[in-house]
Amino acid sequence: MPRVIGVDIPPNKRLEIALTYIYGIGHTTAGKICEHLKLDPGMKARDLNEEQIAGIANYAQKEFPVEGTLRRQVAAAITRLREIGCYRGTRHRRGLPVRGQRTRTNARIRKGPRKTVAGKKSVKGMK
Repeated sequence: MPRVIGVDIPPNKRLEIALTYIYGIGHTTAGKICEHLKLDPGMKARDLNEEQIAGIANYAQKEFPVEGTLRRQVAAAITRLREIGCYRGTRHRRGLPVRGQRTRTNARIRKGPRKTVAGKKSVKGMK
């Protein structure tokens, strides 16, 4: 299993798809990497030799923020938003959707599992 920038990429997938397992590399960036290094995007990741793996790692780290660097940048940006107390920062702090999605229904990914609150008794129950 090839290891690039500390990430095990799947050996049985096409190189263009396998590179997307690295945080910060999507389809477009993977295509640019393959094009710049003159690698066939259709080749399997297991067919890479050590020299090609090193080339991918060096080029990706030099040209794009990936893995640890990108994670630190994102965390710093969120921390900054929290500290200045802007709307997006308060949404991050409360664990609610940040980009204007509705929260009356849905938003379960951000809010977590439902917390049931004791509701009103029904009219039938009062009789």
